[in-house]
Amino acid sequence: MENNRPDPDKLLEQVKEEESRINQGKLKIFFGYAAGVGKTYAMLEAAAQMAEAGVDVAAGYIEPHARPETMALLDGLEQLPVLEIPYKNIVLREFDLDAALKRRPQLLLVDELAHTNAAGCRHTKRYQDIQELLKEGISVYTTVNVQHLESLNDIVASITGITVQERIPDFVFDQADQVELVDIEPADLLERLKEGKVYCPKQAGTAMDHFFTLDNLTALREIALRRTADQVNRVTEKNREQNRESEYYTGEHILVCLSASPSNAKVIRAAARMANAFRARFTAVHVEAPGGEGMGDEDALRLRMNQRLAEQLGAKTVTLYGGDITRQIAEYARISGVSKIVLGRSYTKKKLFSQNVNFADQLTALVPRMEIYLIPDTYTRPYAKKNRLESIIAVKDKNYLKDSLAMLAVLGISTILAFLFRLLGINEANIVTIYILGVLIIALITENQIYNLLASVLSVVCFNIFFTIPYNSLKVRDPGYMITFLIMFLAGFITASLAKKVKSYGRQAVRKAWRMEILLDTSRKLQMAYGEKAIAETVAGQLVKLLDKDVVYYPGEPREGVRPYCFPREKNSCIERLLTKDETAVASWSYRNNKHAGASTGTLPGAKGLYLAVRSANAVYGVVGICLEDGFLPAFDESILNAMLNEAALALEKEQSTEDKNRARLQIRQEQLRSNLLRSISHDLRTPLTSISGNSGMLMQQGDNLSADQKQKLYEDIYDDSVWLYNLVENLLSVTKIENGSMELKQQPELLEDVISEALSHIRRRLRGHKIQVHLEDEFLMAWMDAKLIMQVIMNIVDNAIKYTPEDSHIDISAKKLGDRIYINIADDGQGIPDDRKEKVFDLFYTGEYQAADGTRSMGVGLSLCRSIVEAHGGKLEVRDNVPKGSCFLFDLKAEDVGGDNFPETAGKA
Repeated sequence: MENNRPDPDKLLEQVKEEESRINQGKLKIFFGYAAGVGKTYAMLEAAAQMAEAGVDVAAGYIEPHARPETMALLDGLEQLPVLEIPYKNIVLREFDLDAALKRRPQLLLVDELAHTNAAGCRHTKRYQDIQELLKEGISVYTTVNVQHLESLNDIVASITGITVQERIPDFVFDQADQVELVDIEPADLLERLKEGKVYCPKQAGTAMDHFFTLDNLTALREIALRRTADQVNRVTEKNREQNRESEYYTGEHILVCLSASPSNAKVIRAAARMANAFRARFTAVHVEAPGGEGMGDEDALRLRMNQRLAEQLGAKTVTLYGGDITRQIAEYARISGVSKIVLGRSYTKKKLFSQNVNFADQLTALVPRMEIYLIPDTYTRPYAKKNRLESIIAVKDKNYLKDSLAMLAVLGISTILAFLFRLLGINEANIVTIYILGVLIIALITENQIYNLLASVLSVVCFNIFFTIPYNSLKVRDPGYMITFLIMFLAGFITASLAKKVKSYGRQAVRKAWRMEILLDTSRKLQMAYGEKAIAETVAGQLVKLLDKDVVYYPGEPREGVRPYCFPREKNSCIERLLTKDETAVASWSYRNNKHAGASTGTLPGAKGLYLAVRSANAVYGVVGICLEDGFLPAFDESILNAMLNEAALALEKEQSTEDKNRARLQIRQEQLRSNLLRSISHDLRTPLTSISGNSGMLMQQGDNLSADQKQKLYEDIYDDSVWLYNLVENLLSVTKIENGSMELKQQPELLEDVISEALSHIRRRLRGHKIQVHLEDEFLMAWMDAKLIMQVIMNIVDNAIKYTPEDSHIDISAKKLGDRIYINIADDGQGIPDDRKEKVFDLFYTGEYQAADGTRSMGVGLSLCRSIVEAHGGKLEVRDNVPKGSCFLFDLKAEDVGGDNFPETAGKA
């Protein structure tokens, strides 16, 4: 039975996916194998039926067709205005995304899903426009042909001989809610072409001679039918998996190798098709060899495009480092459980003294049990990043003059040492080692490999001129020296090349270690950061350190007029370029749509910065903007960047979770307070209200029969109960104000004697034999206070002493000044408070375990309120033992000298 139990993680993932799609629009694709099969016609017919059913339908963009019967279907449908963009003396008509979002129909028609938008539109591709519409809850009907699917591009190109430039990622097609295949026989399509129902006669003739041939159309139709069937099968399998009828994961893991080769895109598409067929994990690996940072701009851009293509087709991209590329790939494949490796066919020239072993053969030797697939290409010549001579001659930096002088200096020193060796009678073999050592030193202190070659040649020349007979001449008397020269040159050059490679390995290791150190340091700092601002400063500061670029951080939705946190780099800052109105709009779009936008992306690529949402699974916490001057980020830097943003999102999620817990804890506390208040009020108000009601009723019914003393006694009881109720209500109101933070202190200097006298005047009627004495050190003691609240403190403490001490007890109120504080002490000679209860008496609703001396019940509010009021005044209230018996309550207030000029603020929040 346990084996049939649903997987909680998959159920949770399914619930989250369903919740995310509840408010999303639905996408229906009308799919065909060529232009003219009737996709737009079928879409307009379906839209007309939906309009008749009462659905709000609008046409966002319909490609103009020379087909009257198709365009006639637009009659009766609302057509949104198009966006007109001037371009090279013509006006381009594009789909207006903002107008569609403003209109917000239930169903929108947008033709040509694979269309590439003109410069100036928000997104590079139209499918990105449609994705934004779907996210806003607008359903979309659209059209596309089979040749526009990314993974099928190479297959279509091999069939038709034409490479289609406008393509969409396969996931856009696969995630459609519905795909309707629009199909006609190829012969019927050719007949329509001849009749001019697809193109004008001249264009139709050209099309029939090239793309629209019977063989091509038949092959394309077969591919479209299979692709539609694959999409149906994928939906069916997904439904079965959700219903837990069977498991579909096969354990296959397909790896494709990335490179800057022009043919690598074809290899990636083939691997993606294989991953879809096997329902396998898909990984794309690039190995960065030492010296890879010197890759040309064209190669770096092509490599980046290939990485983006792999990501679009669902691959996880990984960057490895090392000089032996085949061994790096083999080790990664073994560790990560790869089952199949997909490579492009490599062309290897046969080298002198070496066997012709290509890349695939080397990889097969390292992983003999792993399946390796070779994808052929149409390129007739091998691809190389640079030929050998170019890689040697290319100058990587502009310090070639400095390196040239360093090379000449080392050769000069080597020659001087060689002369010393000859004067000492040391043989020529040791002189040769001096020059080899010099070449090795030159390789270590220079940057370009050209100096290895030059140093090797010059060392041979110097040895020939100065140390072979005849001296000071390039002539060689002994032919045996030619072997010496050759060995000297090869030894020097090979040694220098190895030293250069080791140096490059060291730089690469340092660079990788530096990046990883930044990532680990970011994680450590985020663990110690508290608050949104601290997290933002930590992440942005680390990004500046990693990328050496200006960074801005928006802690929420970017809005015009709201300045983000700015983190400029130390030199050549361009931070102001990220603070314009247009840049803020790009950042706002990234926040609202939970996607990357700006430079190097397909959304608003004309922006100066790259904007990345700081996001978790279900929330967006902010946006990071990075000023890009080079057009794109290196792949490894981008992976580290994404990892740092994920760390930041986790920290912000933790911060928000903590705030939610605190709010929940406060809410629970408030609920407990409300419950305790209701419980206490329901019990404690009943007694005085019953007494007041009973005494009032007795006065009304038997007033004429009562003596004057009896009436006076009833009046006093009613008054005392009313005062008790009044004090109770005042305490409850004060407690409520303190709990919600709305208590305001109106402090000003007050004469302490007047405040104590006023407080005692409200409770003298309840003394019942208690004796109160007031002892002030000075009649003119003045303190900063809110007089009404301090009176409430004194009244509550004195009333507490009256309540819990027997009659004829003494209550002493004293005050004295120490430094800039005035200490007020209220002492009684009752039974006192045990040590284990001294702190508890200040807890809200604590009533102790014994009855009050007058038999009344306390709510346990007064002393808690007193402590809160005193602390709001900046003082401290505590209870101590009175000697020889009883208790004393001591609190302090800020003193004010009579005639003083320095006053604190007159109001504050408790």
